[in-house]
Parts: sequence; C-alpha cells; structure tokens
Amino acid sequence: MSEVQVSEAEIAVHWREEEYYSPSPRFIGQANANDPAIFGRFAEENFPECFKEYADLLTWDKYWHTTLDTSNPPFWKWFVGGKLNASFNCVDRHLAKYRNKAALIWVPEPEDQVTQAITDQELYQRVNEMAALLRDYCGLKAGDRVTLHLPMIPDLPVTMLACARLGVIHSEVFGGFSGAACGDRIADSGSHVLITIDAYYRNGDLMDHKVKAEEALGAAEKLGQKVDKVLVWQRHPGTNSSKTPMVKGRDFFVNELLADFRGKIVEPVSMPAEAPLFLMYTSGTTARPKGCQHSTGGYLSYVAGTSKYYQDIHPEDTYWCFADIGWITGHSYIVYGPLALAATSVMYEGVPTYPDPGRPWRIAERLGVNLFPPAPNTHRTQRNRGPDRPKNYHLPHQTRTHCRVPTNGAALLWQYHTDAGASTRTRH
Repeated sequence: MSEVQVSEAEIAVHWREEEYYSPSPRFIGQANANDPAIFGRFAEENFPECFKEYADLLTWDKYWHTTLDTSNPPFWKWFVGGKLNASFNCVDRHLAKYRNKAALIWVPEPEDQVTQAITDQELYQRVNEMAALLRDYCGLKAGDRVTLHLPMIPDLPVTMLACARLGVIHSEVFGGFSGAACGDRIADSGSHVLITIDAYYRNGDLMDHKVKAEEALGAAEKLGQKVDKVLVWQRHPGTNSSKTPMVKGRDFFVNELLADFRGKIVEPVSMPAEAPLFLMYTSGTTARPKGCQHSTGGYLSYVAGTSKYYQDIHPEDTYWCFADIGWITGHSYIVYGPLALAATSVMYEGVPTYPDPGRPWRIAERLGVNLFPPAPNTHRTQRNRGPDRPKNYHLPHQTRTHCRVPTNGAALLWQYHTDAGASTRTRH
C-alpha cells in the first residue's frame, strides 16, 4: 500500500473534533434576534434609514440631518450633523428613574472579598470626579488621547466614561498584555498620559502590574513618544500592592488625587457624531497592531441597538457578558451597550476556572444573572472542563445564555437547562 501524503493544513480542515449539534429553529430564532420583525425593518431596501431606529435609542443634543454620508468612500459618516455625549447617554440620563439601581456589579477574584454594587448615582459621582481630575489636574481636553492599561476592575469603566465625558479618546490595552505591547500602542496613539493600576488578582495571585508601566514607558520613548504622567489606581485603596517604586513627579496614585475632586461635577462635552470615542488595537499576533478608531454616534447607536434587539437587554436585567473590557466585545457589551440601556452589568476580575470551573455558575446563581453571553474563549475554557458543569448549580429558570455577541460571527452558542422544567423566554 502506498503512503498517502497529507499536509497539516488538510488535517486541520478535515479533522472532526466533535459531533455537530443542530439547535431547534426556535432556539436559532432567539439567538439571532429577540424580535423577528426586525429582519424586515432592517432589510436592504430600508438601508440606511433603518438605523435611525438604533440612533433613536440615544439622547441627542442635536439631531442629525443625514443618516449616512457615502460621498467620500471609504470614509463613511454616520448621523452627520448630530451631536451627543456617550457618558451622558450611559449615566446621566438614567438618574431620574434608576438612580438607586445597580449600574455595575463587580466581583473580585478572591471569593472572600466583597462584591461591589455601584448604583447609577454612585457611578455618576465617580465618573464626574475622575473627569474633573483628568481635566483640571492632567489638563486633558476633547480630542486628546489617553492610554489605559487596566484589568477588570470597576475603575476601568469609570475611567472610560470620564474620558468620554470630556471628549478625550481612550485607548484601553488588554491588562494581560506586556508593557512592551502597551508602549507600542502608547506611541502609535500619541498618548501623554498612561492610566494603570498597582496590582490585580489572576489565578489567585496578586500580580504586580505597575512593573509593566516602566516597560511601557521605555518602549514608547524608544519610538519617540514621551509620557508626562502615570496615574495609578490602587487595587486595595490606601495600600500600594506593587514592589515597583513610584517615580516622583511622574507617577501619582489616583485614589490620593481624587480627594481634591470630591463632589465635583463636570458638564458632558457635546461631541459631533463623527468625533472619535475610543481607539481599539488588534492583538498584534500576526503583524504590527492596527488601531481602529470608533466614532461616538455610529458606535454608540450600534451597540445600543444590538444590545436591545439581539441580546434582548432591558433595564430590569442583571446582565453578564463574561468577556474582558480590553477587547471590543467587552467595550461594547460590558460597558457602552448595557449601560446605554440602563441595565445592570456584571464584571468579574479573574479567570473563569479560579478556584475551580464552577466559579462562573456560583456567581451567576448568587447575583441572579438572567442574561449570560460569555465570550467564545470562555465557552471553550468551560467546555474543556466537561459539559455537565452547569447542572451542578441551581440557576434561575429565566437565565438566558443563548444570546450571540454580534461582533464575532464565530461566537459559540451555549444553551442549558437547570432542570427538566426550565425554559428560555422571549420578549417582544
């Protein structure tokens, strides 16, 4: 018998890792849109005016005159002439009705540490105080760029929304990236301010994160970009958890600086719809990282619309997108999307398998999470630990895990039932 030559690529294409599972039509319908009528409303013949429905979920300071301007391809412009502020849309406008409702629930990785529930009112105060610090202490203004190198702590969305309040363009670098990777992005964005943290928990260890700032600043300076200020959040306020020394005149603890800005209110800057909201860089796995600039009006309309019509998010939901804000899924469906709709958004600091693979289900059960779309990597991590894991926890019957995160067409769908009587729900 002659030997057959097969390349690794051919093996990769044809290797069957597992059996395919064909979900029911009802499940597919729910996974792709909670309102089937939306496919008709957003049919090709209704483009681009159909996206007015997304934009009308927001509060505009000035309404736009042109939904989509295609006169200068490929530089498309959405909602031309419109003005709004992303921070106002995610925080201020909800106060009248939802002031005392949790906007964010943050779960630390160590199970013996206290879960924090941050109400809309508390979020409003913290965002305003941070915005005042950035404006009055750092001298930042609309159009400036700031690099954030922060893990999954509540100070991250607070900082993002404070930047958005001022029209300052934030560029969050995934907390797990090296200092060199952060420095490359600092240089490319032209940031003069780096906002980081002293330490955070990962797999049970308190990791020194400040050490990465030194590496980042060195890498950025080699590329011609000097950072003037390094703002350092403290994982345990009042305690420096990093062995890396602070540099006098350059490094400052945010917790200490905020004492001078308690109670400050910063009026949100009204930004043109096409003004940049943030920069998001690719991972750099295959080539030099590429930065994508997301506009305020088009981006915020999209994530509000997809959150409402595809993920079925409502203000009364306790919603947990198990992802990292360092990536576009986290930006869109931990921060801007759910907060624009006044939902309660859950954040978790650590890894899904610490101290054991049951951690996500314990969190979901304890917090009453009723909408749970994890990122694809979280699905894979949990799936590798066995398919029966959710059955060990008595999650509410109304928990829905079947929603697909629209930014990634490869996102996996994972539906489970807590018992024979459990069912998913659909709202129209």
